[in-house]
Amino acid sequence: MTEAVEHVADPIDLDAHRTRRDDTPSDSAGAAASTELVSRDTAYEVVLDDDETTDAELGKVLVPVDSPALPVAVAEAARVPIVPVHLRPENLRVTIRRALDRAGHTALFHTVRAPWYGAKLSWFAGRGFTRLVRSQLRWWWVPNSFALEQKAADAGELKEWEKIHRQLKATRLWRGAVLTAQNLGLLVGVPIAWNAAPVAGLAAVGAAAVAGLAHYGRPAGQTLVGTAVVAPRFRKLNSDIVLRAYYAAGLGNPNRADQEVRFGSAMSRDARNTGSQVLVDLPYGKGWSDVANAREKIASGLDVHVNQVFLTPDKSSSRRHLLFVADRDPLAVAVGRADLLDCKPRSIWQAVKLGKDERDALVTLKLMWNSLLVGAQPRKGKTFFARLVALHAALDPWVKLIVADGKNSPDWLGFRKVAHRTVFGTHPNPNDDDPIEHLRAILDEILTHIDKVNSILTTLPVDMCPDGKLTEELARDHRYPDLRVLVLVMEEFQVYFETEDQAVNKEIAGKLSRIQAVGPSAGVIILSSSQKPSGVGAGDVGRLFNRYRDNHAVRFALKCGNRTVSEAVLGGDAYQEGFDASTLPVGDEYRGVGYLYGAADDTPTVRSFLADASDADKILTAARTHRERLGTLTGQAAGEELERGSRDVLADVLVVMGPDSAAHWDTIAGRLADQMPEQYDGTTPEAISAQARALNVPSVNVKRDGAVRKGVKADDLRAAMARRDGTSSTTAGNTE
Repeated sequence: MTEAVEHVADPIDLDAHRTRRDDTPSDSAGAAASTELVSRDTAYEVVLDDDETTDAELGKVLVPVDSPALPVAVAEAARVPIVPVHLRPENLRVTIRRALDRAGHTALFHTVRAPWYGAKLSWFAGRGFTRLVRSQLRWWWVPNSFALEQKAADAGELKEWEKIHRQLKATRLWRGAVLTAQNLGLLVGVPIAWNAAPVAGLAAVGAAAVAGLAHYGRPAGQTLVGTAVVAPRFRKLNSDIVLRAYYAAGLGNPNRADQEVRFGSAMSRDARNTGSQVLVDLPYGKGWSDVANAREKIASGLDVHVNQVFLTPDKSSSRRHLLFVADRDPLAVAVGRADLLDCKPRSIWQAVKLGKDERDALVTLKLMWNSLLVGAQPRKGKTFFARLVALHAALDPWVKLIVADGKNSPDWLGFRKVAHRTVFGTHPNPNDDDPIEHLRAILDEILTHIDKVNSILTTLPVDMCPDGKLTEELARDHRYPDLRVLVLVMEEFQVYFETEDQAVNKEIAGKLSRIQAVGPSAGVIILSSSQKPSGVGAGDVGRLFNRYRDNHAVRFALKCGNRTVSEAVLGGDAYQEGFDASTLPVGDEYRGVGYLYGAADDTPTVRSFLADASDADKILTAARTHRERLGTLTGQAAGEELERGSRDVLADVLVVMGPDSAAHWDTIAGRLADQMPEQYDGTTPEAISAQARALNVPSVNVKRDGAVRKGVKADDLRAAMARRDGTSSTTAGNTE
C-alpha cells in the first residue's frame, strides 16, 4: 500500500505539545465555578482576539472546549506529558540545535546593528543627562511654588502668603545645600576614584551610569535594541469562536437542541505547535459534504484566511471531522530544496520525498506498482514537480529512464545524461529529428520489455521470484539485465494524441493504454503530466485518452483553471470529497502547492520541494556517475542510436493475445490489423503463421469458442523468444 503522508513521531517538532484543559464544574443554582487553569509556555507578540475578558484569557490560557462530562479516553489524551516532548532524549539534539540556531541568529542580528545601537545609546544618554539636570533644578526651585503664592495673593491672605514664602525659602535653601554637597562630592570623588579604582570597576560603573542615563533619556515608546525574532500573528481559538463560525456557516442552530454543534475532543495544539485543532460533531443530518462546501464560511466565522482552515473527515462518523486552524497560512511557507541535492544514490523501491503537508509533516510516495498523473495550469509548478520525481528515479542507477517531452522545453534536456531513450516535441527540431517515429519505436521497445520481463519471471523458481513478481533483488541482479525497472516520463502527453495523422494517434493511444494496463506488474512506472487533461481526441482516440488518463493510480493537481479541469486530474470522487484544485491559492508563493490524491486514505495539501534547473543538472551529473561506476548506463545515454527496425512479430502476437493462453491465427491476424494497422493492415492468418513458424513457433490445433482451428500457444511464443534472445540456458540453469 502506498503511503502518502509519513506521520512520524520521531523527531517531533521542537516545541512541546501543550494540551490544555478547563475542568469547570457547574451546578444547577448557577454558582460561581472554580476553574483550574493550565498556563501556556508559548508567548506571542500579537494576538488577534479582542480582550473580551474571561478568567481564562486573563490567565493567558487557551480555553478548551471539553465539557465537565468529558469521556475518560479524551481526558487521558488531554494530560500534559510529564517530560515535555521537546526534552525527551530522542528530541534533545534537535531541540538544542534549534535553540543554538535561534541564539546564533539573534547574536548576528544584534552584532550587525551594534554601531547603530552605540549611536542611539550615546544620544539617549545625553538626553538622559540633560533631563536629569533639568529635573534637579526643578526639584531645587520647588515646582508649582509660584502658583501657591499667587493663589494666596489673589485671596488677599497676606499672612498665608508670607508663610508660604518663608517655607519656600527654607526649602530652597535646604535643597540647594543638598545639591551643592552632591556636586562637591562628585568634583572630589570622581578624580579620586578615577586614579584609585581598578579599570574594570570604573568600566562597570561607567557602563551602568550610561545605561541608566540612556534608559532615563529614551523617548517614550522607543527601545534601544530591536527584535531579532518576531512571533507570528495567530488566532487564539476557544469554544465560542468555533461555535460562532459553524452557526454563521449554517451548519447548525443554537436555539434547537437537535441542531447544536458539539465537540468530540478538547481544543489543543497540534504536535508540531503550528495551530489549534478540535474534533467537531455536526448536528444529526449534516455530513462531510456540508462542512466541505462551507470551508470558506467557517474561515470567515473564525476571522482567519481560508488557507489556514483544514478539515479532515473522521472514520468514526460521517458527521464528525477534525478542524485544524493554522496560526498562519502554511501553504505560503516554502519547504526548501529537495534532499536529492546530496546526490547520493536512491532506490526506486523507496518512497520519494515530495514535500510537506499543511501540518508540516513529510509527504512521501512509493512509485513501484503505481503510475502518477500531474496536472495544472501553466507556470504553477507542474514540470518542476514531475521533474522532482524523475530526478529521484534518475538517482537509482538500476532504473531505465525514458523521457518523452511533448513541449520540447529545456526542462528535460539534461536527462540526456542518463536517459535510456528521449523524445522531444512532435515535429522535427534541433533536439529530435523525427520525434513521432522515435516515440513509436520506444513504445514498441517498452512492450517488448514488458513481455521479456514476464517471460523471465515465469521461469524463475519461487524462492527467487515469490508470487511471480519482480523484486528489488532481481531488478539489481547483473545476471538479468532485462529485469530493470523502467520509468516512462510523458511530459504534456496529450500532444501525442493530437498529431496530424489520426492513424498514428490511434496507434500511440493504444500502445500507451496497453503499457499502462500491463506495465506495472513488469516494473514499468508511468509519470504523466498535462495542462490539458480533457477534451483530447475523438472517437477511439478520445476513448483511449480518457482511459489512459483515468487509469493513473495516483494524481497530483496543482492550481487548475476551473472545477472541470480539477476533476479531470483528480477524478470526480475527489470533488465529492471536497478537493477542488481550482480553489488553491494564486501567487508566486503558492507555486508547487497541490493535492496528492489516491496515494493513501487521506489527501494532503503538499508544498513540494524545489529542484531548479541548476539543481537538476547537478543531480543528473551525479546520476550519470553512479551509472558509469556500476556499468548500468544504457541506450542513448551510452551512445546507442535508436533505430526503428523490423517488427518483433512474436512480441506483437503475444501483446494482442493479452491474457489468452492460446488463440487462432485468424483471430490474431484480425487483432494485429486492428491494433497495429501501420504494420499489419491487410495481413492474413497465413502470413502471420508463416512468420511465426519461421521463428520456430509451432502451429497447433487450438480449441476456442467451440471451434478447433490452427493457432498458437502463448507459452510457445515465450519459449521461442527466450531461445532467440539467449535467455533459455540462463533461466534453465537457475531453475535447476
